[in-house]
Amino acid sequence: MKNKLFVLALFISSYAGNAQQIIPLYEGAVPNAKARNISETGADKGLYKDVTVPTLEYIKPEKPNGTSVIVIAGGGYGVIVYNGEGLSTAKALAEKGISAFVLKYRLPSDEIMVDKKIGSLQDAQQAIKLLRENADKFGIDKNKIGIMGFSAGGHLASTAATHFEKSYIENSNNTSLRPDFQILVYPVITMKDGLTHGGSRDNLIGKNPTVADIENFSNELQIKANTPPAYLTHAADDKLVDVDNSISYFENLRKNKVEVEMHIYPKGDHGFIFRHKGWMEPLFDWMKRNNWL
Repeated sequence: MKNKLFVLALFISSYAGNAQQIIPLYEGAVPNAKARNISETGADKGLYKDVTVPTLEYIKPEKPNGTSVIVIAGGGYGVIVYNGEGLSTAKALAEKGISAFVLKYRLPSDEIMVDKKIGSLQDAQQAIKLLRENADKFGIDKNKIGIMGFSAGGHLASTAATHFEKSYIENSNNTSLRPDFQILVYPVITMKDGLTHGGSRDNLIGKNPTVADIENFSNELQIKANTPPAYLTHAADDKLVDVDNSISYFENLRKNKVEVEMHIYPKGDHGFIFRHKGWMEPLFDWMKRNNWL
């Protein structure tokens, strides 16, 4: 335990002189991992594949306001669009005083995981736990930790926001794994036939999933009254991830009396953030009204 705290202290003590810092999610063995000699690839293209050592990259604002957001880029659970959706968004958040942490998570793989269905969720839960347990050291409010995901990263973010009552990681302190709010951008929500994104589903739960797995990872079915408040945005003409993913999530949040706001653009297709430069303004307005900005 002393060694773990010492290593963490080294990372945290360097923040003052460096606005960006890489933080390992786990000190010691990565849960649910198989020992494999696999090298991470894609960094030169702003993408990641074959991640075996998950991390958070801390983009620290000049004037932190206490709110933090874990940013989860998409990529169909096959790659991580780390720079385009992750780092660029984190830097925009930091400009508003939000402490942003970009999650480099393990992608579902039978080759590196005992159970590929839960590996990404374990990393998202560990990120929340790490921030909440070390909030004072990071200079953040432990009650203002949000999660933000794009496309398949939106599925992971919404999974973390609906499956937090069960810990998939070691959590002997019973630290709350519930994000305080969720931001979902053209998210994959459901695993149901006809509406899911096929590549994301195949990668996460396999080409022949059980009915139980389909229902468990169809996050519109997992909403309860204690699901965190949500901000959703999507393009109506999205040809890769149907906008009904967001609409069904919105409807079920509303029916469970969970505060939710949704912005749908008539055009923009999938990945519209690369074409609509002002897409974050309504998000910042929502955060301001909820005292997160």
